[in-house]
Amino acid sequence: MANRWKNTLTDRDVTDDGVYLNRRHIIAGAAAGLGLSGIGQSASAEDLEPTSWDDITSYCNYYEFGTRKDDPSKYAHMLTTEPWSVKIDGMVDKPGDYAFEDIMSKMTVEERIYRFRCVEAWSMVVPWNGFELADLLELAGVQSDAKYAAFETVNRPEEMPGMRYPVLDWPYVEGLRMDEAMHPLTIMATGIYGKDIPNQNGAPLRLVVPWKYGFKSIKSIVRITLTDTQPPTSWNKAGPREYGFYSNVNPEVDHPRWSQASERVLGTGLFARRQDTLMFNGYAEEVASLYEGMDLTKFY
Repeated sequence: MANRWKNTLTDRDVTDDGVYLNRRHIIAGAAAGLGLSGIGQSASAEDLEPTSWDDITSYCNYYEFGTRKDDPSKYAHMLTTEPWSVKIDGMVDKPGDYAFEDIMSKMTVEERIYRFRCVEAWSMVVPWNGFELADLLELAGVQSDAKYAAFETVNRPEEMPGMRYPVLDWPYVEGLRMDEAMHPLTIMATGIYGKDIPNQNGAPLRLVVPWKYGFKSIKSIVRITLTDTQPPTSWNKAGPREYGFYSNVNPEVDHPRWSQASERVLGTGLFARRQDTLMFNGYAEEVASLYEGMDLTKFY
């Protein structure tokens, strides 16, 4: 059930890049079988635009490869992503190990241009390719009493040098409430700029939840468990005072050590003015109702 959500961002909003200018050609090639991001029924968006490929792929956090922004791009080539499967278990009708190729053969791949806001107060605009998480969960059969979706990243210290250090309690884990997981904005990304998603950005399959801080969008997923209990999340375990379970982008709730009222947009130059951060990263119209009646200073 693709196309539940319509994009309002355009090419002018995305970070400029030569690759993106040829995106339709790239997507067409991928759909013909040249890349995993195009496996499945192609449903690329029209008139959408993004931050440069270089910025997106060389400035990111993926602590399993190291804590410096360029560590992921330096070391992620060591990660083996084929074959790949995702275990889906817990409160589903059809638990099991789902091969990546089998998943993609049943999914509709769309282009989604989303704002991406890091909790460190930098941002970019990313042209993802992927499918809605709801479609994958429905493939496994969501049971009515499931309340949360728990996610787990691959755990391979031999391929991920950052895991040799106890920066976090490995493996990286994340979680969403079921209404967040089933929301049309929530996707499983398989590509960027119409190409397979690079290892440093979470290949071959990562979560993207555009109204939450970036660390909620867990990378290189190997397991999804539906449960009736709120699951632990890595950053909440590491610093519960600083990183809540929800982690919605909220300019009115600062991080204890810095303001979240504004952000530095990557690719706009060293002396560019910071821009105001938008509530729910600009997706308030779509998701604010999910949190109606909640004290967002308590449920941060």
